[in-house]
Amino acid sequence: MGKRGSEEQGVLGSVAPMDEINSIRNKSVGLAKGSEKMEKRRLGKSDLWVAPLGFGGIPIQRVSQTDADGLLRLAVEKGINFIDTARGYTDSEEKIGVGLKGIRQEVILATKSMARNGVAMAEDVERSLRNFQTDWIDLYQLHNVRTDEEWAELTSPGGGLEALEKARDAGKIRYIGITGHLPETLSRFIKDYSFVSVQFPYNYIEQENRQELLAEITRQGLGTIIMKPLAGGALRQVGPALRFLLQKSFSVVIPGMDTIEQIEENSAQLSQTFTEQDAKVLELEKGELGQEFCRRCEYCLPCTEGINIPGLFLLEGYYNRYNLKQWSLDRYLGTAIKADACTECGVCETRCPYQLSIREKLKQVHALLS
Repeated sequence: MGKRGSEEQGVLGSVAPMDEINSIRNKSVGLAKGSEKMEKRRLGKSDLWVAPLGFGGIPIQRVSQTDADGLLRLAVEKGINFIDTARGYTDSEEKIGVGLKGIRQEVILATKSMARNGVAMAEDVERSLRNFQTDWIDLYQLHNVRTDEEWAELTSPGGGLEALEKARDAGKIRYIGITGHLPETLSRFIKDYSFVSVQFPYNYIEQENRQELLAEITRQGLGTIIMKPLAGGALRQVGPALRFLLQKSFSVVIPGMDTIEQIEENSAQLSQTFTEQDAKVLELEKGELGQEFCRRCEYCLPCTEGINIPGLFLLEGYYNRYNLKQWSLDRYLGTAIKADACTECGVCETRCPYQLSIREKLKQVHALLS
């Protein structure tokens, strides 16, 4: 398939042309405290300039609207200006929309959809706009594209990409990006379409098999949005893990944050240097974790039997790696639906982007914690 799309995807239609959007931004009440101090990096070939530390929107599902408001305001005060979420993250878009009232112009909003056909994608764009309570979304991404079949549907006439192009031409979105967990497939897909950015997992543990993807990103000058910087919470040495990534030339790193302490700690890493001692600490963790661990992306959910799969794997991690054996046993004992409720239907494994043997791992968790 020939390359589709435009290298400069910023020419918009009559609803909210780029010069009008920029004018709205410039008329805002002023940058939040600290936002001018944080370095900004250009997101690919767009006119979006992002702070290297962004805000991942998955954990905000777990907090109240009041807490979400405070977290978002603090993040912007710290200079964080890239907010990423997804249609599939339950009420994350809604909470972000409410939390950013009055400061929408100061942030770059990114979301994504699992829709593959044009009708569903167009509906998701409209829903995202309503949830965010905004007239435009800066970056709309194809969410977790995994297979050639999905790609074929997205790129066919009437497919999801065509719907996003129409939304872009109408001024509803500004740029189009793609996200995924499989570097080898992403590297092929981005050769077929001129996206502005690619979002993929990268952290100290997960660096392998990304050479082709990184080379193609460099060749095209695409923006890089790094998810799972803490390996889905598996890396407990937050400072070294973030410093490792922030020293690189990625556009923006987006750890999920749902407490004030996390925002404070993560923001503090911007002024620190990655050291040899940091590398040694992370090497130890890498050796402990291996590759067969849950990144807590939650794509396996909902379980047909109601099992909180990532939650149980987290308890296993606390037992094995964090020396919280009795605490883990007590928590598992109090869990309403335990791992042995698994009927081995296998639905969760078809959703897991890391191809984990979830059914077997659930058996291991129950044997360990019972």
